[in-house]
Amino acid sequence: MTNFNQLTMASQHYRYLLDGQWCEPGTGDYEAIRAPYDDSLVGYLPLMTQEEAGRAIAGAKKAQPEWAAAPVNERSRILFRAADILEERATEIGSVLMKEIAKKRGSAIDEVKRTADFIRYTAEEGKRIVGETLHGDSFPGFDRRKVSVVHRVPLGVVLAISPFNYPINLAASKIAPALVTGNTVVFKPATQGAISGLLLVAAFADAGLPAGVLNTVVGRGSVIGDYLVQHPDISMITFTGGSVNGARIAKQAGMIPMVMELGGKDAAIVLPDADLDVVAKHIVSGAFSYSGQRCTAVKRILVMDSIADELIKRLVPLVEKLSIGNPEENADITPLINDSSADYVAGLIDDAVLKGAQLLTGGHRDGRLIHPTLLDAVTVDMRIAWEEPFGPALPILRVSSEQEAIDIANASEYGLQSSIFTKDIEAAFRIANQLEVGTVQINGRTERGPDHFPFMGVKSSGMGTQGIAYSIQSMTRQKSTVINLSE
Repeated sequence: MTNFNQLTMASQHYRYLLDGQWCEPGTGDYEAIRAPYDDSLVGYLPLMTQEEAGRAIAGAKKAQPEWAAAPVNERSRILFRAADILEERATEIGSVLMKEIAKKRGSAIDEVKRTADFIRYTAEEGKRIVGETLHGDSFPGFDRRKVSVVHRVPLGVVLAISPFNYPINLAASKIAPALVTGNTVVFKPATQGAISGLLLVAAFADAGLPAGVLNTVVGRGSVIGDYLVQHPDISMITFTGGSVNGARIAKQAGMIPMVMELGGKDAAIVLPDADLDVVAKHIVSGAFSYSGQRCTAVKRILVMDSIADELIKRLVPLVEKLSIGNPEENADITPLINDSSADYVAGLIDDAVLKGAQLLTGGHRDGRLIHPTLLDAVTVDMRIAWEEPFGPALPILRVSSEQEAIDIANASEYGLQSSIFTKDIEAAFRIANQLEVGTVQINGRTERGPDHFPFMGVKSSGMGTQGIAYSIQSMTRQKSTVINLSE
């Protein structure tokens, strides 16, 4: 019987992976995971205790030295096999992912396939970790009899905490680089999205990953969250989630390496010479893909007042063409992940309208479903100008100059990405150099990929750099062995 089949019982109660075995919670406690769009049952998630979480960390620590000693080509081979298994199961896993987080069917399956490619690229890139030798005579007062051999070594046990919105891709973007570099992993998925995460783990287990190298910790954050991040045997934390939780983890974890991908308020700056047809297409795609539940979604438009009306003429029809409804029918806009998220987005829209914003289209709500909303005449005293909606609500702020656009963009607490739309490459670079963000997209929507590009944020948007080679670097450290040659 394969690990994939051991993952669940007939009653849809899922198990967690610990030391190579699929286990049931000792307390017998489970949480029902239901589809956000129709409340149908996806499955029952096991709720682990702190004691069980401690066993997961202990198992990972015990397995780490032997895994680190394995040749990198052997570690890479297992990752390649995991990618193949994941791709073979793309439709099945994608169907679960669709139900669990209300992502449209096509995008859910594509996420699984994209993740398989990510793992393969990581497996290959892991073979290219190189060191260097340094000779003492390059520094005054020393000679060539002193030589430093510098190489990279794994950090130890990596705690990988993933979010709900990309439960396969953003989990693998943490797990695969950690594994190929010789670390072991304790994987904590978001509760909504955890079943998809367990299916990802099953692919690694079926690929022949040794027992203890990858352990899962599932359950309520209120029970095991603080325990995990403060555990002395955790060597590194890689986290994707909200900025408030990220700051809390950083404070609790203390002096260990961390990489954090947090919130964003990505601005699209539109200059007068931009091709507005291109701009509208990229903005609508960037703002409303997966109902805006992306940290890199376009979350506000900063457009020169002289062209704002012309841009709006192009935006409104595109927004109104977006299909709304059920992810099983491949709708573009689907219900948000939970009631509180829908409440929050609706509150931002109501606040803006109350303060004078013009509702161009949308603004309707059906339970967790927020119709795609476009707001004009948004001003800086409105919450939606600054707060991250994580939903399908897009504000337009009219500006009179480049500098005003730059000032508003930089006044945000966030600094993930921005877009600049213009035909003037000098203007694009002039503005890009002044924006306080990790990445500037020129004539394109804000987005994460390709996955080998560097991805990072500043201010409340995160710390550290991701992207395959960069993640590999972050999950290793340099170690120097100095040889003192005899005279």
